[in-house]
Amino acid sequence: MTESQSTQNAPIAYDVVVLGAGPVGENVADRTRAAGLTTAVVESELVGGECSYWACVPSKSLLRPVITRADARRVPGLRRSVQGPLDTAEVLAHRDYETSGWDDAGQVSWLDSIGADLYRGHGRLTGERTVTVTGSDGSRHVLTARHAVTVCTGSRAQLPGLPGLDEIEPWTSREATSAKAAPGRLVVVGGGVVATEMATAWQALGSRVTLLVRGSGLLARMEPFAGELVAEALAEAGADIRTGTSVTSVSRKNGTLTVVTDKGDRIEADEILFATGRAPRTDDIGLETIGLEPGSWLPVDDSLRVSGHDWLYAVGDVNHRALLTHQGKYQARIAGAAIAARAAGEPVATDPWGAHVATADTAAVPQVVFTDPEAAAVGLSLAEAEQAGHRVRAVDVDLASVSGAGLYADGYRGRARMVVDVEEEILRGVTFVGPGVGELIHSATIAVTARVPVSRLWHAVPSFPTISEVWLRLLEAYRDS
Repeated sequence: MTESQSTQNAPIAYDVVVLGAGPVGENVADRTRAAGLTTAVVESELVGGECSYWACVPSKSLLRPVITRADARRVPGLRRSVQGPLDTAEVLAHRDYETSGWDDAGQVSWLDSIGADLYRGHGRLTGERTVTVTGSDGSRHVLTARHAVTVCTGSRAQLPGLPGLDEIEPWTSREATSAKAAPGRLVVVGGGVVATEMATAWQALGSRVTLLVRGSGLLARMEPFAGELVAEALAEAGADIRTGTSVTSVSRKNGTLTVVTDKGDRIEADEILFATGRAPRTDDIGLETIGLEPGSWLPVDDSLRVSGHDWLYAVGDVNHRALLTHQGKYQARIAGAAIAARAAGEPVATDPWGAHVATADTAAVPQVVFTDPEAAAVGLSLAEAEQAGHRVRAVDVDLASVSGAGLYADGYRGRARMVVDVEEEILRGVTFVGPGVGELIHSATIAVTARVPVSRLWHAVPSFPTISEVWLRLLEAYRDS
């Protein structure tokens, strides 16, 4: 694609201006272009964004051989063939292939194919419905939006306020997924998804990992057993997990890091990864010019429109509804449809599960953590359902009791939980932990999203012998409890 050029400082009008060309911005542009709306997309880094180059794609490229080897080691007749170490260089080379060597030409071509205009540079709001783009060469383009500006700038890793942190060049998720070699000793600070996935990957790729967790366990936002099973496996793989521990200082001398904890421990390492949360990329996009606070999360209604601004949408991480790529893409489809409807003067659906309402953000958010074992969940945990005031009952099943699990892996360990609303007889949430469960979660997502009655689920017959037979065991446990 030939990137859009314009006369310096002369405003160019579009129906929609999209700020950010990650998966979320791309999907907004796809929907608005499909509706016949002229669309400009502004990007300061790589088209394809965080997910394509520093998050989902590279991290799963690193984790896939790790999980596959772990599964193979549990299969009789195969385990002896996969006892050696992973070929770290080959794994990293494949990661580079999957990220296209951090070259976005393919994604730029896709934008071109849908007829969206790309502007390279830093985009800032400079007033209502106006975005000014400053290129790396100093060029300046002013874009105006007839119908909507959508902020799709995502989030960035949030570092703690430790003295001297910048001087030691710590890893964030970006460095952890793009590193060119496995560090000999890696300290991971955090207990969430990034922390557990990167601990899993680098431990298997040759690093000696120490995981420092401020809380009492891992994956605190999921059912407690999820973090417990992942912690067991990480410890068995050789990781040193220390809960209830915070970092008080870090220093680097002659290449070696020294990490001091609040318990007085001193840990030497080659690299340290801080996986301690995310912050919105809204600090320098001109929010102050329209009465909003720079650096803030942007509150939106269920059509993703920013409160108090009928032309401004915030889609993806920036609205803090659900910081997941697939959920941001879902929001983008909803927002694109809402923008198109409003532009055409058509009614906008406001009822839950309507075409212009991102209901799943609060009722049915699915997530898979690609550790060994995998952890997958959708909807509400038991605690969340109770806090929301639902009358619920949790039903648990040992996944190893399912014939398909025993065939999948010798010594299979896992657990499933179904949270049932006892008044409406529907599912409020489902959690699976165990090898291969990532592929189970979409069936649960459909059940929760469609509010399928428990009585109807009895007629959804799982194939034998698959791990999916856990659905039958969960229903039997609910019936018999």
